[in-house]
Amino acid sequence: MKKIVAVLAAAGFVVGGAVLAPVVSAAPQAKPAPNQVNYDPAPIAWGTCASPGLARRGAQCGFLEVPLDYAKPAGTKIKLAVSRIAAKAPAEQYQGVMITNPGGPGGSGLTLSVLGEYVPNGAGEFYDWIGFDPRGVGSSQPALACDGTYFAYNRPFYVPATSKLEQTWLTRSKNYAKACDTAGGDLLDNVKTTDTVNDIDVLRKALKQDKINYYGFSYGTYLGQVYATLYPERVRRMVLDGNVDPRKVWYQANLDQDVAFDRNIKIYFDWIAKNDAVYHLGKTGRQVEAKFYGEQLKFIGKPAGGIIGPDEWTDIFLQAGYYVFGWEDVANAFSAWVNDGDYSGLKALYDASNGQGPGTDNGFAMYLATQCTDVQWPTSWTKWQIDNWITHIRAPFETWGNAWFNAPCLYWGGKTGKPVTVDGSKAPPVLLLSETLDAATPYEGSLEVRSRFPNSALIEGVGGTTHSGSLNGIPCVDDKIAEYLTTGKLPARKPGKRSDAQCDPLPQPVPAAATQRKASIAGSDITRADIQKLILGVRG
Repeated sequence: MKKIVAVLAAAGFVVGGAVLAPVVSAAPQAKPAPNQVNYDPAPIAWGTCASPGLARRGAQCGFLEVPLDYAKPAGTKIKLAVSRIAAKAPAEQYQGVMITNPGGPGGSGLTLSVLGEYVPNGAGEFYDWIGFDPRGVGSSQPALACDGTYFAYNRPFYVPATSKLEQTWLTRSKNYAKACDTAGGDLLDNVKTTDTVNDIDVLRKALKQDKINYYGFSYGTYLGQVYATLYPERVRRMVLDGNVDPRKVWYQANLDQDVAFDRNIKIYFDWIAKNDAVYHLGKTGRQVEAKFYGEQLKFIGKPAGGIIGPDEWTDIFLQAGYYVFGWEDVANAFSAWVNDGDYSGLKALYDASNGQGPGTDNGFAMYLATQCTDVQWPTSWTKWQIDNWITHIRAPFETWGNAWFNAPCLYWGGKTGKPVTVDGSKAPPVLLLSETLDAATPYEGSLEVRSRFPNSALIEGVGGTTHSGSLNGIPCVDDKIAEYLTTGKLPARKPGKRSDAQCDPLPQPVPAAATQRKASIAGSDITRADIQKLILGVRG
């Protein structure tokens, strides 16, 4: 799930009916569940949100104080930034809180409380929608940042074709891990998935709820899986979109992504070729692909505009493997460079994905801090070499870029743990979503989660390549989400290892002949496209 951090400031992201199911009110705290952490939080002091986009919606913001180390609940405390957009339905129709997570790990979710307005048929109005920045992320205190220059322009070529290149990247990875060890201190030992899961349960207590509703995307689905395993009695409803395969956290999951992204970028090149009258980059997918790799090789010696090297080129195109949004922007920038020598579109897309300067690596740092300590990664570089070269042979597009994205885990300073064995047998009905050709969280993972959650149902966007794209205007998908959130009803579960309902995927765009070739980056307010970029903030 590669780093594709969108510039959201211009969109207002400035940090700082139907028959209803039985009414759920804000219930008093029940007696502690067997797994519950021994910590009673102080109430959240709600106030005005610094984000204009949230403020316009009447959201409230505040901080939740939680233990740094849940083994020492009376010890050091940290603060989590939280937002709330209150339910708009009458009190008798209130269905509780909906806690959200955009993924990552390392993704900022403070503004994700706006998600409820995208649920059709007014079904989002029955809930208080809760966004939060996980520990170490965004506006939470402290927030981890290690080296804001790590994604500077024209980095060494990802593919370690020489021992010098390989050693350069190993040194970069080691130095970044060391910088995070210095910057993070004790935080690095306490940012595992289980820590955030416990934070969610403390948030539940602070919101005075006996149970939570939860909507998670990408890595957020793994948070949901672990929460439902450890706290099944605390789950009311849960929507998981783009499901992490719990068998493969995290080393194997990344190798699987490499193969899937290579498939998807070929699908994208086919689309560009189909629209050759607009982009003039080749009449077949193979011609477009050859042009992509040809330009990449040129950039090794002569970066576009002196700044866009072979790695930046790969990173720019990676978003096209994630989802169909932005396909035109990437193709426009590709065409403008090849046909006009104009690199401005490439630079704009790269800048939107990779901030420069102090603190801009927060998402990347926290991605590593969680993934590197959730489980012990292979400690032998030889294993990484063999696995990634074998994968590169069949999937050259992203394999080594992904390897180096994760390579600081070889040297990471935080204490590693053991992943929770995900078991949804005690969980209530859960709604799962995935498109068939999702590359960031391959479809097989959703089938695996379905098998572990016997009360779940899976909606498949048949043939689609978009990752975590629900609530984007596909009625077949979104209406089923609305029905589930309104009544608790899921599609009927079918026998076998398969999806339970099939829908059209998010469609490939149809470019206008006169499409401007320069990329468009941000709008004037929070849109669903902005939400999608938020979801894919750091590796999804």
